[in-house]
Amino acid sequence: MENRDKPSPNEAKEARVGVYICHCGGNISDHVDVEALCEKAQNIPGVVTARRNMFMCSDPGQELILEDLKQGLVDRVVVASCSPSLHETTFRRVLERAGVNPYVYEHANIREQVSWVHHGDPATDKAFTLIAAAAAKARRLEPLEPLRVEAKQHATVIGAGIAGMRAALDLAERGFAVDLLEKTPWMGGRAAALDRIAPTGERASELILSLARRIFEHGAIAFHPCARLVGFEGYVGNFSLEVETAPPEEALDVLRHAEEALKGNGPVYVPSKGALIQPVPKEKKRFRVETGVVVLATGFKPYTPRRGEYGYQEFPEVLTLPEFIEALRDAEPSGAVLTLQGRPIRSVAMIHCVGSRQIPGIHEENASGRLNEYCSRTCCSATLFAANQVRQRFPGTRVFEFYRDIRAYGRGQEELYQQAAHNKVLFLRFEPENPPRVERSEGGAPFPLTVRVQDTLTFGEEVEVPADLVVLAVGMEPSNVGDLVDMMKLPVGADGFLLEVHPKLRPVELATAGLLLAGTCQAPMDIGESCNAASAAASKAAVLLAKGSVQLDPFVAEVDPEKCEGTGACVEACLREGAICMVDVEKDGHTVRRAHVVSALCLGCGACVAVCPTGAIQVKGSTLAQFEAMVDAIVSDQAA
Repeated sequence: MENRDKPSPNEAKEARVGVYICHCGGNISDHVDVEALCEKAQNIPGVVTARRNMFMCSDPGQELILEDLKQGLVDRVVVASCSPSLHETTFRRVLERAGVNPYVYEHANIREQVSWVHHGDPATDKAFTLIAAAAAKARRLEPLEPLRVEAKQHATVIGAGIAGMRAALDLAERGFAVDLLEKTPWMGGRAAALDRIAPTGERASELILSLARRIFEHGAIAFHPCARLVGFEGYVGNFSLEVETAPPEEALDVLRHAEEALKGNGPVYVPSKGALIQPVPKEKKRFRVETGVVVLATGFKPYTPRRGEYGYQEFPEVLTLPEFIEALRDAEPSGAVLTLQGRPIRSVAMIHCVGSRQIPGIHEENASGRLNEYCSRTCCSATLFAANQVRQRFPGTRVFEFYRDIRAYGRGQEELYQQAAHNKVLFLRFEPENPPRVERSEGGAPFPLTVRVQDTLTFGEEVEVPADLVVLAVGMEPSNVGDLVDMMKLPVGADGFLLEVHPKLRPVELATAGLLLAGTCQAPMDIGESCNAASAAASKAAVLLAKGSVQLDPFVAEVDPEKCEGTGACVEACLREGAICMVDVEKDGHTVRRAHVVSALCLGCGACVAVCPTGAIQVKGSTLAQFEAMVDAIVSDQAA
């Protein structure tokens, strides 16, 4: 709804603000009187038009803004809708399409901050207050120019598992030089411990060697085994990494054997370790890598059960699924019954959700006081795949699966469940508060272990299952990358995995520009998902580097040298090392110390503004004058 078609002559000399209010499909309008809000907004000083739309982020909604800008009706824009983290970029691009500076835009969040927490008149009143404050700030917004920094045509990938290998290859094939850093001597990561990959049955060694050969032959990729990051500084386009390489002592014997094979052509595959494509350094050394972007592909680790959890470490017959997969790979191929280390395995009990989907009050916290409340997503399919392999290769071995829920998502994975049923795998379902109990069998029982459970499929009947072997389907946990988190100031989610900016809009980006995520360092994923995420990270990195320079938002601190007295308080308060420094400048024939902002490093947090005794520092786009105008608008509205 448009309130005025044209600004008056007096208004033409001032900022002309357009207010655009979103119904959000009822998310907002069910609790906020959007029509009354739109009418009331015309009385806000500086506002020349107010409109509403069911979905302001939709094409028709964007067209309302676009047309008003093109016609010159407005020169400042306020959008009142959902969180700015969702669509702030969307609306800035509308301004760009209209040929208007994208930074004369302000956002009012009236969904998360209003309609989702208030109802009725209080919601409408609060929404108006937020819009009035946003309009007051918008009137004082000035056009800003984005920052541009030169970008080195180089990428660094940390971690040479499947995701890291995929990301390195994708970047190299786009024409960028790549340094691939791996803390172990081998490529392949956790996938190297697998025999075959669910659900396709493809050999893990073939997949890893295929990628390793391409890396080995690609002249743009430098692989650094036994490498770890010990120093990090810089900003997007211009990162400087200090790397240290040193072979792990426990791997030297394997390495000596593998390096003999390296005298031939191509990479060498070491079972359960991965692919080695070049001799590793025998001595510790350090070197620097100057790079434009960094892709983190640091992977995951399997959950390690506590001593006594389902008998783990108390009974030698209890293994984790990764341990069982490795044993199954090396098992003797002949005979109807699976044989491990000379012992016939007539009955295998497999327990799901060990270390995943943990519930407060039921499960015990880990050493850091955290529970793994998430689903690890890949365990069910991996367990079903292993069960099918046992039944197909060793039909004389019975398999029992104890589960809470089967989550066989993804293409070809539900078929694993159906195949397991066809292979006569027996399923028993338990409730999380009453999990299976693994006990040593009494006396001369023919089986060493007994698993007891109240099976909900038989209405709570207690079932005893004799077992030669118990396999725990352990979940995924994030790798221990605390050193990188501290060094690179990486955000970590409540689950311990590295945290992306936004799961839908910026799914592979970290808050620090130029740092990207690939694979299971971000969340539990299967190999296909890890490769997809790695390719997405490589594509994002290529876009950043392709133009030779990187464009950044201009919301950074700015120093007024006339007001600065060189106290250094801003340097002490700064949250990003190196973003503010003291420099010598000439003033009235004297050398004085003044604050200097390295714009590419600045977080725009405003910590320096709060401590400056002379008001010499402001953050572009969020100046004190703009905030004071917002506060005045809030106070005026409440007084009215």
